[in-house]
Amino acid sequence: MAEVPYDELRWEVVLAAAVRIRDELAGRGRVLSQVLVDFPAAHGPLAPDLTVIAPDAVHHARGRYAASDVEAVLEVSHPGRDHAWARACAESGVPLYVVVDPAAAVCTVHTAPSPGGVYREAERVPFGNDLFLPLGGRTVVLRTDEFPTPGTA
Repeated sequence: MAEVPYDELRWEVVLAAAVRIRDELAGRGRVLSQVLVDFPAAHGPLAPDLTVIAPDAVHHARGRYAASDVEAVLEVSHPGRDHAWARACAESGVPLYVVVDPAAAVCTVHTAPSPGGVYREAERVPFGNDLFLPLGGRTVVLRTDEFPTPGTA
C-alpha cells in the first residue's frame, strides 16, 4: 500500500475537524482554513491549517483577523513547524492550540498559554479517542477515529 501524501492527510484532517467544529458551534464563531491572521509574536501573519475565530471578530485595517480574535488553532504536524507555531500562538494568547500528528496517530491539546511562549498544559490523545475542546463557552467533541495516517489509502 502506498503512503498517502502529506497534503492529502492534512486536508482530510482539516476538513473533518472543520465540519464537526462548525456544526457544534452552531454559528457561535467562524471556522476558517489557511486564512492569514496577524500574530504579533510571529512578526507577521500566519495562515493556520484551521482557525476558530470569535463570533464578534471583524477584519482590521489590513483585511485580516488579529490573534486576539482567535479562539483556537489546529495544525496538522509538519516537521520543523510545530514549535514555532506553538510559541507564536502561546505568546499571542490563543487559548487552545491543537496539533494533530498523523504519523504518530496522536493529537496534543495545548491550553493555558503564557506570555513566555509556552502552553502550561498539554494532553496527548491517541487517534481513536475523542478530543474535548473548550470552544465558544462549551465543550466541542471532536472524533479522531477517522483521522488518516500515512499508511491509510
